[in-house]
Amino acid sequence: MAERAESFSLLTDFSLLIDGEARQALEHLHVINPAYGEPFARCPAAGQAELDEAVAGARRAFESWRRTSYEHRAGLIRELAAALREHQDPLAELLTREQGKPLNQSVAEIDRGAAQSEGMVGIEIPVETLIDDEQRHIELHYRPLGVVGIITPWNAPVNLALGPLVSALYTGNTIVLKPSPYTPLTTLKLGELLGEIFPAGVVNVLAGGDDLGQSMTEHADIDKISFTGSVATGKKVFASAAGTLKRVTLELGGNDPAIILDDVDPKAIAKRVFFASFVNSGQVCMAIKRIYAHESVYDELCEALVEQANAAVVGNGLDPATQLGPIQNRMQFDKVVNVLEETRQSGARILCGGEVPDEPGYFFPPTLVTDIAEDSRLVRDEQFGPIVPILKFSDLDDALRRANDTRYGLSGSVWTSDTEKGAEIAAQLEVGTAWVNQHRATSAYVPFGGAKESGYGRQYSILGLKGYMEPEVVSVAK
Repeated sequence: MAERAESFSLLTDFSLLIDGEARQALEHLHVINPAYGEPFARCPAAGQAELDEAVAGARRAFESWRRTSYEHRAGLIRELAAALREHQDPLAELLTREQGKPLNQSVAEIDRGAAQSEGMVGIEIPVETLIDDEQRHIELHYRPLGVVGIITPWNAPVNLALGPLVSALYTGNTIVLKPSPYTPLTTLKLGELLGEIFPAGVVNVLAGGDDLGQSMTEHADIDKISFTGSVATGKKVFASAAGTLKRVTLELGGNDPAIILDDVDPKAIAKRVFFASFVNSGQVCMAIKRIYAHESVYDELCEALVEQANAAVVGNGLDPATQLGPIQNRMQFDKVVNVLEETRQSGARILCGGEVPDEPGYFFPPTLVTDIAEDSRLVRDEQFGPIVPILKFSDLDDALRRANDTRYGLSGSVWTSDTEKGAEIAAQLEVGTAWVNQHRATSAYVPFGGAKESGYGRQYSILGLKGYMEPEVVSVAK
């Protein structure tokens, strides 16, 4: 079947972007549509030679790009946002075919990426006066780092590329961008738009395997790595980048808790809690991964969430009725199935779902689990799939202790009718972002990143932008 697809129907209209030119390569990647479990496209795969050319082009372009004004760079980024919206429909369809998420969510991802890009270029990064007296005038300046390598994951490839890409470009850096080998296609098409807007060498886009990512982290002429992905890979990136003391931003996995207090109406919050857990079939770093519900609302919340799960439509993302698409790749699908079987064998109670359909594609029904041990794999680790535990608590301090008893610290939420109390509780979560009566709410003006092993540094906001710059003190004796 794969040979027939190769002969008659594989999409092949994809190119690398290297120093302003569309390029092919000797090697290729075959990209699988997760709704069918079969390849539907082929794209070039860069190796060390292409990487070296891209980095050299970015280094040459940096000397002039760094001297352009913020206003000029912002104008080009706004052109990019407009181009994304102009090409939104074909980009969204391609994103759904390679990633699996419902088409309306692909559209929303592209639109959100455009809006976040416009938001970030509205942020000013002023020179800061530290001391100004009779003896000295001392300022703190921020200058671009140089060439930034960006490595992105497969769960939200467009949005998670645009955040670091726009941050780096706006602050005067040049780019080498590498998407996941599972979802390279929409990023390569993004590269076509970038190549039409930005000067040659300012942005380079390379598809390739995991070995290409390692080569980027080790490359002596790349000054910073921005990586989004798993904790395990993030640690490898950090270790690899240490050889040249690269600056590093890591946005890694999460095991986000949601604490449901006894003063909420479970039916009123069930839909929001459900989709904060299961959107993109649970393949979101900041999705709710553990639900802690007070014993007085526990049973009613379980019932309401099961109702949501049973009503959710799982299917091909191109079907307008679909709310939850497939798991993106076979490796992750097998991992989630393994977590399910381990959970089942532990004696935990599966409230709904839990039956993997015997059909093509990597489909997995939304699955809710109760009566599960706190030290189980489903509770302790990030499942990154549509299976979520609901745990009972009676004492708030105990719930906070259990919520914080993890090596992860990306985000979390508290749900209550008393927002003042909710804010006090949220501030006790050991996370990078703590929400009240919401989850997954982000903004270009608000820093995002993880505590503990969930990350290093921040994206977005002036704090995130400064992460792509070197602080430099200019001290003048009067």
